[in-house]
Amino acid sequence: MLQSLNENLAGFWPLLICLVVWELVWKIIAMWKSARNNHVGWFICIGLLNTIGILSIVYILRQRKKNTTQPTVFLY
Repeated sequence: MLQSLNENLAGFWPLLICLVVWELVWKIIAMWKSARNNHVGWFICIGLLNTIGILSIVYILRQRKKNTTQPTVFLY
């Protein structure tokens, strides 16, 4: 029975590995940005919840919109 289960799950290993890498990349980027912005709540939520990168992407997109409204300083 265990061998049958292993044979059935053999095709899912590449998908599982891709999902883990996808999650880790987005999680690391979002946690780094939240730490730089002193957003402790976001940092904890991103670190604890595994959402296949969805929460991390939402945080990154929300912060990107906020950062574009900063005035540009020209040096002469």
